[in-house]
Amino acid sequence: MSALDLPFDADEMLAGLRPWVECESPTWDAVAVSRMMDLAARDLSAIGATVEMVPGTGPFGTSIRASFPHPDQGQPGILVSGHMDTVHPVGTLEKLPFRVEGGKAWGPGIMDMKGGNYVFLEAMRQIGRAGMTTPLPVTFLFTPDEEVGRPAPRSLIEDAARGQRAVLVPEPALPDGGAVIGRYAIARFDLLTQGRPSHAGWALKDGRSAIAAMARRILQIEAMTTEDCTFSVGVVHAGQWVNCVASECRAEVLSMAKTQVDLDQGVAAMLALQGEEAGVDFIVTRGVTRPVWEPRPGTMALYDLARELSGQIGFEMSSDRAGGGSDGNFTGAMGVPTLDSIGVRGRGLHTLDEHIEVESLTERARLAAGLLTQIR
Repeated sequence: MSALDLPFDADEMLAGLRPWVECESPTWDAVAVSRMMDLAARDLSAIGATVEMVPGTGPFGTSIRASFPHPDQGQPGILVSGHMDTVHPVGTLEKLPFRVEGGKAWGPGIMDMKGGNYVFLEAMRQIGRAGMTTPLPVTFLFTPDEEVGRPAPRSLIEDAARGQRAVLVPEPALPDGGAVIGRYAIARFDLLTQGRPSHAGWALKDGRSAIAAMARRILQIEAMTTEDCTFSVGVVHAGQWVNCVASECRAEVLSMAKTQVDLDQGVAAMLALQGEEAGVDFIVTRGVTRPVWEPRPGTMALYDLARELSGQIGFEMSSDRAGGGSDGNFTGAMGVPTLDSIGVRGRGLHTLDEHIEVESLTERARLAAGLLTQIR
């Protein structure tokens, strides 16, 4: 039997995926994320994997490293790398409950990226049930903090990928079902304005508003956006009392850069904004950067195999570079052959309309099984 002929069933997969989706796991809730990891660990153990729980660092939950029995265990093989955290706070299920209707399934995190992670688990389940053995050892790594761009386990990802023959990242598929073969850099910056407090009604002129200064800086920063390097301020925190001129304001910036040159220029432009103006200090701190991942021959060979498999399954797989960070930024930049965005099809990720196409569960499971049994 070919791996493409394994008996994948969409209804059975939805039944298995549902508990994952209903186990809400927002990044900043370490207890919730760890609860999701416990659930995934149970399912991985049930299909024969040896699971190691890696304690979280800082405010983040645990990670999972799971290896499947193989005669060449410990030798270079395949790493399946994904995250189990979502952007949806606990309670989102009240507004976005798990439901299936019209060939689609909804739920927080179902597209990004619990659906893709589950597809690969199901592929390994069916491979094992059929008595098949993957040519190479297979390891799964699920991490807890990708959505906030602060990869506490970056070294865990890089250590797991180092020396592997291939890394497969089940992030959501591109809109046309295509795979990602390279990613733009993602840089984060923390901003701080420090002004001078005063009573807003009685002595307004004596104060120096950190909020007003930050507002001016936000407009300046977002105006630096080009096609090749974008800047977006997505978080702002300031103020406690409306009758007090705020002395401190904090914000966070996300920047996308298509090339290393674009990244270097963008970082330099951000850092050059620092200084004092009208009695308010402006401080820029560079945060986590996901490096530029350029397509290399090993990645293109993986894509060629995926395209061949997709043709046998019944669809044509395109490829492209993409914005938005993933584990692939790290593993691809290391030079390890990496194929990204081979998870489920869907729409509305990070919104209250997040859903997947149910048929893509079996389509992607066949693709996953084909890759896991044909990469050598």
